[in-house]
Amino acid sequence: MPARFAAVVACAASLAACGLEQPPPSTAQLPPYFYGTWIDNDIGAINEAAYALGAPSRTHGDPIEALRAAVAVEYLAGELNTAPRWYRMSPITKMDMLQARVEFRKVLGIREDAPSQAVVNTLIWAMWQLEHGDQAAAMKVFASPLFLQPPDRTWAVLNDLPYLPAARVATADAEQQEFRDG
Repeated sequence: MPARFAAVVACAASLAACGLEQPPPSTAQLPPYFYGTWIDNDIGAINEAAYALGAPSRTHGDPIEALRAAVAVEYLAGELNTAPRWYRMSPITKMDMLQARVEFRKVLGIREDAPSQAVVNTLIWAMWQLEHGDQAAAMKVFASPLFLQPPDRTWAVLNDLPYLPAARVATADAEQQEFRDG
């Protein structure tokens, strides 16, 4: 029995070591001041996503707000896991944010292997089109190869964003930790 226990421990240790050698997650950059007057996009993204995803009613019928939350989660998944300033944030919250990215991409029909910068750029471009009243141009953006579902499906999801439990937990935890740590 002790030999079996030692083998299990050795196997678990080698699996844990494999996890340490993972490449860093795909990370995007945001334009300066993307989240309002915040010079610090990290804090703005955390606050935006935590608020917007706190209740489905906050994005219902507002595809621009849903897109702002999607950009925030996409950005934060990489930023929280690669930027040295977030070394004190819980590794669980960081892993949860990566899961939130997967969840958001799945619901919007975005390819899981897409580079984060391409996702952020595409979502911002669609948002810009909608902010300028050009829904037809936004629908063309949703027809790009980045999306795996028809544009009208993406549009419907953005207008009625479902409750996203992984994104809700990750953004709420990040907000709580950012507030606590100042």
